[in-house]
Amino acid sequence: MKLIHYLTLVAIASVAFIVGCKKDTFVETVGLCPVVVSTNPANAAIGVPVDELISATFNEEINPATITETSFTVEGPTAVSGSLSYSGTTAYFRPSASLLPNTTYTGKITTEVKDLKGNALQVDHIWTFSTGATMAPTVISTDPEDNATGVFLNKIVSATFSMPMNFSTINASTFTLKQGSINISGTFSNSGSTVFFNPDVDLSPDKVYTATITTGAKNTIGTSLTNNYTWSFTTGTITAPTVITTDPVNNATGVPLNKVVTASFSMLMDASTINNSTFSLKQGATSVAGIVSYTGTTLSFTPTNPLTANTVYTATITTGAKNISGTPLANNYSWTFTTISTGAPTVISTDPVNNATGVVVNKIVTATFNTAMDPLTINTTTFTLKKGTTLIPGVVSYSGTTASFKPSINLSAGTTYTATITTGAKNTSGTGLVNNYVWTFTTGVTIAPTVISTDPANNATGVTLNKIITATFSMPMNPLTINSATFIVKQGSASVAGTVSYSGSTASFTPNSNLLSNTTYTATITTGAMNMSGVAMANNYTWSFSTKPSAGAPFVNLNSVARFGIIAGVGVMNNAGFSQIRNMDVGISPGVRSSITGFPPAIVVNGAIYASDDVAPPGVAAMLSQAKIDLTNAYLFAEGATSPAPVTVAGDQGGKTLAPGIYKSTSTLLVQNGDLTLDAQGDANAVWIFQVAAAFTTVGGAGGNIILSGGAQAKNIFWQTGSSATIGDNTSFKGNVLALTSITMNSNATAVGRMLARNGSVVLTSTNIITKP
Repeated sequence: MKLIHYLTLVAIASVAFIVGCKKDTFVETVGLCPVVVSTNPANAAIGVPVDELISATFNEEINPATITETSFTVEGPTAVSGSLSYSGTTAYFRPSASLLPNTTYTGKITTEVKDLKGNALQVDHIWTFSTGATMAPTVISTDPEDNATGVFLNKIVSATFSMPMNFSTINASTFTLKQGSINISGTFSNSGSTVFFNPDVDLSPDKVYTATITTGAKNTIGTSLTNNYTWSFTTGTITAPTVITTDPVNNATGVPLNKVVTASFSMLMDASTINNSTFSLKQGATSVAGIVSYTGTTLSFTPTNPLTANTVYTATITTGAKNISGTPLANNYSWTFTTISTGAPTVISTDPVNNATGVVVNKIVTATFNTAMDPLTINTTTFTLKKGTTLIPGVVSYSGTTASFKPSINLSAGTTYTATITTGAKNTSGTGLVNNYVWTFTTGVTIAPTVISTDPANNATGVTLNKIITATFSMPMNPLTINSATFIVKQGSASVAGTVSYSGSTASFTPNSNLLSNTTYTATITTGAMNMSGVAMANNYTWSFSTKPSAGAPFVNLNSVARFGIIAGVGVMNNAGFSQIRNMDVGISPGVRSSITGFPPAIVVNGAIYASDDVAPPGVAAMLSQAKIDLTNAYLFAEGATSPAPVTVAGDQGGKTLAPGIYKSTSTLLVQNGDLTLDAQGDANAVWIFQVAAAFTTVGGAGGNIILSGGAQAKNIFWQTGSSATIGDNTSFKGNVLALTSITMNSNATAVGRMLARNGSVVLTSTNIITKP
């Protein structure tokens, strides 16, 4: 029996050795080994905050007495001192001082650590991590800006930092807003690198407020602001909004029955206060049903049904309407207007005229009204043509004040026809003709010439820019009647200059210069064009076509920054000479007026200088901020343009000729040994985008100029520059420079274009001229 008992104990010990942990005592119960299952920071972590709390988590509870300064250590260049604690299954090491930046540290848990049963780690657990840099965060912008005035009373105050922040460190202790010594309470929120402070109640009018962010605010790696950041602003007065215009105006008469009633305010309003409770339209004591809407600074009321003719209406906006600061109108605002009398429309002329004879059999019949009509009421039901009692099929159209009926087939010769406009035809106020309008005419035996084909065809697209426009007639024409008075081509309302010729049965219009790309043109052959027998066209013949898209890159829309010949972030300097900026403005934001120097002797011709700290005229700061936003958007659009596919270029572009398109340089770009020619190839709308990753430089003197040919225009050339641009001595430059940093124009350099710097300065070295493109 003793032998069997001994062998049993040996077997148990063997199993314990195989599946259990190493024991301090042989008879210890078999169990699992303690192991480290996770650490903070994790192994190989980088960018760790210098004030990070270091920890190790185990798979089971640990004997706290075994967590010591020898069993849990952290080392960098030297051993790190700190305090230890233990909770749950996690041991914590808190360094006595911040760790060093950009430094690799090693954490170590030794086999001295044991669980509650005395089982020890089988091997030391070692891991490493690296701290991040300690570049201190800064506040790069605030809203309101420092020393801002006229700030809204319901303003949410914000600050934007130079890097991601630990927003748990930005709270009522580290971000304060005070009016004098009175602390303003509020709530905090954040987005991106911006923190927002929303006061619990509206600010007081005409008061100076001071906001402070202390050095307790830290970035995500625990680095604090170097110094407290403080800025101040002044709230505006409580100015009640007013109604400045209405449509109809007060006491207006003859108002259309389908009128949308509007009122414009002196300032932005709280849209939630513009509704059917604060706006009413009444006829006497009866309210008019309708929909109230609000956009910009304008209220609009659309009646559900047309108004009643010859009736007085009263519109009222109550004091419940408030501006965005919560200030209401001082008093209710009311105005009245009177709708039109019945004022029925009439037909004032027809073609053919009543009782006309000898009318050509391919005539288009027309009727002109004394007022604009509702096009939906001009149709084959209200405009008919009959031969006796037989209804003539055709197509009815309406343009301007004229209705047209085009028979589906030619009329019969020597036949009387009757045309009728019924009382179903109504004007835009919904009033119909008082009586049907009827007239007759008799056809002759002649056929008027017609246009049977055109080139380009009607509604053609993608037409070439050097197109000769032609119209072919149904019969030979009198060449003396085919001229610039009877063959007209227009772009919008502007006539296109050109030469008219006639051969065979075809009239041709040859433009004096190429047509514009991506543009719609309208061509017309008038009734002045006659055949050899002296019979004129029955009606004007008109058709439209569109030219092909512009060549090269997509156009970069500068929006509001297009008004500036120079805009900069921190400085505008004219170092010497009588420089000029012609027909454009000069601006600086967020830089201030004191950072604009050398004006005079430099001058702005037909423009002005604006700085972010200008107090007059009102709104300059906001205007400049929007211009800088538009510049950034244009810069990013140019930088990201990919269609057509960019052509890779590098080094000196001098002596080259480039067609429209996108040209991409992955480093610097030069125009040095010779001029760079940009050839539009006949397309005045052609666009170039140069995507320059680094610096862009032209070297003046023997070459280095930008030459335009083939109709190219400077306004369509964009130089997106990833750092700074330099326009060399005596360079003749063309295009818009969109620089991330700064722009310098060397001595006597001139530009037809714009110098637009997002962040840095624009420097005029000596006697430079910038002309609006």
